[in-house]
Amino acid sequence: MMRRQLRQVLVNTLGRSLQWVSNRVVRVAALNGTFASLYYLLVSRSFRREQQATLAGKVAYHRSRGRLGASSTVLRRNIHRLEKGLIMRPRRIPFALDYIGETVDHFITACQEGAINAQELDWADHVLTEYFACTGHEPAVIRWRRLYYSVKREKKVDLEGRISTRLIPYSQGTLPQCPVPYEDFLTLLRKRRSVRWFEPRAVPHDLVEKAVQAASLAPSACNRQPFWFELFSVPHEAQHVAQLAMGTQGFSQNIPCLLVMVGDLQAFPHERDRHLIYVDASLAAMSFMLAIETLGLSSCPINWPDIPSRESTMQKALGLKVHQRPIMLIALGYADPDGGIPYSQKKPVELLLRDGSLNLGAAGQS
Repeated sequence: MMRRQLRQVLVNTLGRSLQWVSNRVVRVAALNGTFASLYYLLVSRSFRREQQATLAGKVAYHRSRGRLGASSTVLRRNIHRLEKGLIMRPRRIPFALDYIGETVDHFITACQEGAINAQELDWADHVLTEYFACTGHEPAVIRWRRLYYSVKREKKVDLEGRISTRLIPYSQGTLPQCPVPYEDFLTLLRKRRSVRWFEPRAVPHDLVEKAVQAASLAPSACNRQPFWFELFSVPHEAQHVAQLAMGTQGFSQNIPCLLVMVGDLQAFPHERDRHLIYVDASLAAMSFMLAIETLGLSSCPINWPDIPSRESTMQKALGLKVHQRPIMLIALGYADPDGGIPYSQKKPVELLLRDGSLNLGAAGQS
């Protein structure tokens, strides 16, 4: 007994000593960027997978520029940039000189390969037509304008004739009036709770599609939408995937349907944008969960931990590439009316809203 107690005392003392050393090392590493880089190079592997995924995304981005699938990140981004140029006040003529050639090249490739989504191609065609109508006589863009129209004639592309609506920028005043009063919207937000207990009923696929359609309307940086929803509607598969995350112990066996939101770093050529998969996916996830409530279903967002072993397991389970990263999981189904809901007190407005104070001197301005 004495030996066991002594051993435990030694273990506890050693643990406290190691923790003390670790805390001091972290404090030193936090002093500047160089020390922090050395810390994560020599001591911690926490960001190693993110670094690899970011670099793999850059490689995949540049490889994708020569071939298109059902969607083109480059085309989507550049067409959206053209739209923003078209709505500028005052409009600068000419504009987009640094990327109009790349945009036309991708549009031509999309027409030739025929694999790209028809709606995306229609949108690109309409915006390019509007752009060249405004800037087509500028010497710097004449070559690209001629190439654009010659390819359309050669391929007999008449995209504008396929649909009656012109897919170009429009005035804000043409949007429909909001039919939802604030109090009704607040009721919807209060109705959306994280539900962990569901009835053993199948979730209709068409309802999931409707919710995803609503999620697609969420804002996205340069309209790239660098994510997708991976759906598991077979209960035992949904439960297996749910168990890969932390925090599902005790209720994962009750989940009838599950979505994994996957972010794709292939959409970005620069490290500065590596967090956009999380921002854009989160915006879409909230829209999805609110839509689910209007369809009579309930949901529960499940945090995905950035732990290398779990990332590797999820990557293998879903067949993901290195640059395709799980963002979050969403359990959904018909709520069990007798299931408990945590109260989850929310922070009051005075803790969430601050009046900004701009320090121009710190920003190097006078």
